[in-house]
Amino acid sequence: MTRLAERGPADEGHLVRAAGGALWRPAAGGGLETALVHRPRYDDWSLPKGKLDTDEHVLTAAVREVVEETGLDVVVGRRSVRTEYEVAEGTKRVDYWLMRVVGGRFAPNDEVDRLRWLPLAEAGTLVSHEADRAVLADLARTDVPREPALLLVRHGRAGNKSEWDGPDELRPLDGKGRRQAHRLAEVLPLFRPTELLTARRTRCRQTVEPLAERLGLTVADLPELGEEEFAADPQAALAVVERLLSARQEPGVTVVCSQGGAIPSVLVALGVGWAGVAGVQPPAAKGSVWALGGRPGALAADYYRDFSADADDAAVLGPR
Repeated sequence: MTRLAERGPADEGHLVRAAGGALWRPAAGGGLETALVHRPRYDDWSLPKGKLDTDEHVLTAAVREVVEETGLDVVVGRRSVRTEYEVAEGTKRVDYWLMRVVGGRFAPNDEVDRLRWLPLAEAGTLVSHEADRAVLADLARTDVPREPALLLVRHGRAGNKSEWDGPDELRPLDGKGRRQAHRLAEVLPLFRPTELLTARRTRCRQTVEPLAERLGLTVADLPELGEEEFAADPQAALAVVERLLSARQEPGVTVVCSQGGAIPSVLVALGVGWAGVAGVQPPAAKGSVWALGGRPGALAADYYRDFSADADDAAVLGPR
């Protein structure tokens, strides 16, 4: 097992948080091209990035900064590396995601006056900072996919089971759970969902309904991923998951909402570990998301506990 994202040592002193993207598109003759930006303030060539705003999650900051600097439309892929280096204010920590460019047009602006599309090898030569070369090296990898195919979502908070007077499958989201659902509807479109599926539980369906409304998609039942259904026939559930993980040519993901008794078991079956600790099941907090791509043995797996400003999910381990 190896890290899917580099994580630096514990910082001392002031920490400057930033985020950005390694942009890519298929090259006309095969292979990939990536985009570098020129910042006249520093007279350097770098990957697009910028500092987090107050109360901003690192992923949404990464996309915002990429769009502001480049004007390009992107679909979020897997996490890339985290870089850390010293600046005048303290330690600067930059989290990167791989991002496929699907449209938009660059126009010079106050921060960036030029943008160049280059093959990866040329980009590695032109880029001004060694830290950016580590991100480009991660973009060049072919042993794990650059994009997830499946977002595995645990339903939002649904109150206390012992206090619910009715069939458990009908237990609804509580106030916090509804807020979690609306937050997911704000962030998950960055991955371009194309299909929404749910276990047959009211709380699961309610978790993805705001996302469905935002995207104009319908929500279909996926009974195999319910907690009891998974326990009764785990092989049927895993067959569905492996089908949903199949590589696709066009960008986009399937979103599946399930339960806390099923999600960790699915992840363990796929070979996903957590934080380098043997024997510890992967987490699945209420309202959390696992972004999965690839297949057992070559799997990318990123965990998002939530999308609040203070969330700092650790690197995930996968069988690679």
